[in-house]
Amino acid sequence: MPKKGNRKRLKFKAGDVCSELVTVADYADADPAVVKSGRVKKAVANALEKEAKLLCGLEASHGAVDEVLSSAENAKADAVHSSDDLDPEENDINESKVPHKKKNKRRKESSESSDGNEYPVDIWYMISSYIRPEDVCKFALICRDTWTVTCTAAFWTRLYRRHYRIDVHLPFHLQPDFIDKMRCLRARVIRSLFHLYEPFDLRVSKIPSLPESTPTTLLNSKCVLFWIRKVPGTRPEALWEFNFKLLKQQGHSKNRCTKSLHLPRQYEEVHTNPDSDCYMLQVTTLNFILTPVVMGMTLTLFTINVSTDMCHHRVRLLFQDSPLQRGKKIDQGGIQVLLDPVQSVKVMNWWHPQYPFSPYT
Repeated sequence: MPKKGNRKRLKFKAGDVCSELVTVADYADADPAVVKSGRVKKAVANALEKEAKLLCGLEASHGAVDEVLSSAENAKADAVHSSDDLDPEENDINESKVPHKKKNKRRKESSESSDGNEYPVDIWYMISSYIRPEDVCKFALICRDTWTVTCTAAFWTRLYRRHYRIDVHLPFHLQPDFIDKMRCLRARVIRSLFHLYEPFDLRVSKIPSLPESTPTTLLNSKCVLFWIRKVPGTRPEALWEFNFKLLKQQGHSKNRCTKSLHLPRQYEEVHTNPDSDCYMLQVTTLNFILTPVVMGMTLTLFTINVSTDMCHHRVRLLFQDSPLQRGKKIDQGGIQVLLDPVQSVKVMNWWHPQYPFSPYT
């Protein structure tokens, strides 16, 4: 068996210096068994680079080819001889150390440059005067200081005054006299923007009377309030509204995201919102339908199908005492509410202009 140290070496001959004999295949198809690193030795690469520079000078000066090639051959022979005197293992170790140090320097430089600059809060407070309402979330996610600016009462007060218009009709509790109050300031400003800010107003007006697909966000929501009323201005047997105020049960994932951020105590009243995580399900029917009381129960099934007359829709709601566990089938028990025929179905968030809420919040 051959000894461990007896390995074939990449022989570099002086006659191989010609550019016609050096091909890409010599680099791409290099056998790792011949060269331990799987690539051409650095000394050979330097010799080829020197040859290319000499050939470039040849074309410029139109000198003799033999003189240029002979000088290149001598330079390459000296480089190969010096590389053969070294131990191949030591040569590979030295080559591996150099790029490793360069990588460490690059990592340190990139880590130092990624720290960025820290600006005073006053600068972010000035920039916040030019933030659009739809970009408030993006602005708050820049850094901790920008999030702190969006927590202040001054930020929401200025946002309201920037978009307030006298010609727009606002509910009584959204008038400028109520904006000076600290309690529920953020919620009142957001509600008023859906009256004052045109992009938000158009977003609400484009909501269809019937959703394209059955909403799944209301499942496992608790019904905290339920009432029926006749639509004003209609005949006694015309339109009736069935309103379900549902509270969406939140898990622990929301608390994990905001674990490192604590709302300043002086602005807790600004962010107070009793209707947070609440939805309003409003179903309009063509006649009055006697329905059982479902307050305090959990909505586990919500479907919208075609009515029996094929001209309207039918809404089926199933309320149970406890939420439906993930992966389990729906139990047939509970209270079922069947509304047929249905003219419209609306799912309204707490910021919707038609969402009923207490004016004292």
